[in-house]
Amino acid sequence: MLQEFKTFIAKGNAVDLAIGVIIGAAFGKIVSSLVDDLIMPVMGLFLGKLDFSQLYLSLDGKHYDTLAAAKQAGAATLNYGSFITVLIQFFIIAWVIFLLVKGINTLKREKEEKAAAAPEPSAQEKLLGEIRDLLKQR
Repeated sequence: MLQEFKTFIAKGNAVDLAIGVIIGAAFGKIVSSLVDDLIMPVMGLFLGKLDFSQLYLSLDGKHYDTLAAAKQAGAATLNYGSFITVLIQFFIIAWVIFLLVKGINTLKREKEEKAAAAPEPSAQEKLLGEIRDLLKQR
């Protein structure tokens, strides 16, 4: 079993996946900070000094001054401001992944086109290659 694990880890795919997960987690934190610390405050300012983290709906019908007060009272709340923030984070991450995949596909397509564009060697070039190979064997 230990040998199977070593073989699994030695494969490039497992290492690539681990690196991707680590980079993805770091990227997620960057996007969260971007949205929470830069985008949402600016959006809140343009929407009349609105604090998205305080947008909620109390399900018990009572009014609370803040979300923290509602939670402290044990009230069930729908935190739609937090949901909007997470939705914006998702769209930013999805857009970046789309651009990354599009760029990779473009590079692959260009590489394939170059490979397809390489002309087949002429009969004379093939014959010269065979002669060269025969002379190397001597």
